[in-house]
Amino acid sequence: MAAVSIPRPKSKRSPNFWRDTLRGYLFILPVVLGLLIWTFGPMIASAFYSLTEYKIISAPEFVGLQNFVDLFTKDKDFAKSLSVTLRYALMYVALSQVVCLGVAVLLSQKVRGLTFFRTIFYLPIIVPFVASSVLWKYLYNKEFGPIDSVIKSLGMHTINWLGSPESALFALVIMSVWSAAVTTIIYVAGLQHIPEELIDAAKIDGANAVRRFWYVSIPMLTPTIFFNVVTGIIAAFQFFVPAFVMTDGGPVKSTYFYNYNLWEKAFKWLEMGYASSMAWVMFAIIIVLTMLIFRSSPLWVYYEGEAR
Repeated sequence: MAAVSIPRPKSKRSPNFWRDTLRGYLFILPVVLGLLIWTFGPMIASAFYSLTEYKIISAPEFVGLQNFVDLFTKDKDFAKSLSVTLRYALMYVALSQVVCLGVAVLLSQKVRGLTFFRTIFYLPIIVPFVASSVLWKYLYNKEFGPIDSVIKSLGMHTINWLGSPESALFALVIMSVWSAAVTTIIYVAGLQHIPEELIDAAKIDGANAVRRFWYVSIPMLTPTIFFNVVTGIIAAFQFFVPAFVMTDGGPVKSTYFYNYNLWEKAFKWLEMGYASSMAWVMFAIIIVLTMLIFRSSPLWVYYEGEAR
């Protein structure tokens, strides 16, 4: 018996289909042009300049991978600045997660005036980084800064926050944690999305507040912690403004961050080709670290509803 073919109905498009499609493309055109001109364009240009010797005042001269070879074999500032950046990233990411999560727990309590306190903790994020750097430079001042004044009034020895190689880097870490309001807000949102029935079940089982937080809240927060750790590491490796405004890379290069080194090479010594190679090395380091964190996530990140 011969098979009967059933004709498929032709898709009917609206008379205004092409006009609506064109209108949609026109709406996204500014974003696409912005990405091409201001993001991908400079990335392609820097990739080219990283293979050249380019000092702005003269035409770029192609040197191949020589900039990268010099960076790893001859530039002593490369290892120093990368070491400072790594130490800052470890301290900042670890301390910011603990402090911001603690503050988020406090901001999630049902108390009067909660909206006011949340606004206060969000204020640092709307202050320009340069302005907050100038403010903290005043707070850290050894002679008339409020922080050392309080320490002195308690009968303790004052700290030369920005003038000592032992304390300068940690002083910048404290300032960065103070300005990590976005991390706190993300943790607040994560805490609010923990199902109440899990907390109630733990209470019925006799778990106290500490056990409920450690065995219920923390596992449910691991996706939020994962996100904050990744974004924190990316932000830490791009740290520049406070070191530029507050310490100028000192004392004794104890705050000589990778981006500060890159800025000097590019805008102080006009070695644009060499600075471009430094930028691509930093990009590669961030990509590798991010991939390592993603690879480790199945070991410690729990997503609700997934099978274990």
